[in-house]
Amino acid sequence: MDLGIKGKRALVCAASKGLGRGCAMALAEAGVDLVINARGAEALEATASELRGFGVQVTAVAGDITTEAGRAAVLAAAGSVDILVTNAGGPPPGVWLDWSREDFIKALDANMLTPIALMKALLPAMIAQGWGRVVNITSQSVKAPIPQLGLSNAARAGLTGYVGGTARQVAPFGVTINNLLPGIHATDRAVSLDQGVMAARGITMEAAMAERQASIPARRYGTAAEFGATCAFLCSQHAGFIVGQNILLDGGAVNATL
Repeated sequence: MDLGIKGKRALVCAASKGLGRGCAMALAEAGVDLVINARGAEALEATASELRGFGVQVTAVAGDITTEAGRAAVLAAAGSVDILVTNAGGPPPGVWLDWSREDFIKALDANMLTPIALMKALLPAMIAQGWGRVVNITSQSVKAPIPQLGLSNAARAGLTGYVGGTARQVAPFGVTINNLLPGIHATDRAVSLDQGVMAARGITMEAAMAERQASIPARRYGTAAEFGATCAFLCSQHAGFIVGQNILLDGGAVNATL
């Protein structure tokens, strides 16, 4: 399917690895020029080199998108874009009794306030041109809170509420905002979570993975490529009537009617 976005320009955050990389790859394959960001310069440049193989222009900006300085550098390099994909690593797992106010502020900065800041900076130009796409990578925990991920549950739920209202304010101008809610995918995040289970329960990594996969109706982890394909569709010309939605990509793990 021709997504109708060849020649558009996108900013993809946390794009050197995992789900962000999957999104960048799918957009590049669709002919979208890219500004990509991540903290690790070496991995980011390696990804940029691969993306250029699709014949698109790629600008790589290393830095921490969750800081004011990092955002300023990325936004300066990006200028006006047609597509924004927000993404940042989730907070560490833990126990509710151990989380301090500072822990919550850090989680909110990374997973709620940073996407909001990027949207505030880039939405006006999208509105002015009458077309734009924003996709926020959040978590399945928005639909079904995960006990040990309370910091992520809180921050991402806050972002979801913000998007719910904002998406409906910008939709009349041809701009859509939607959220993608990943379950477990075969990324570094999954490795980190499985290692936590392994350490807490005294089991092998293989056993931790097998146990988690057994809890997913699809009986496997998702892939970054299939996640990226969904993101690219939401950014396409065909998705203009999808507004303010929270789309699960979790292999059926969340057992809910709505």
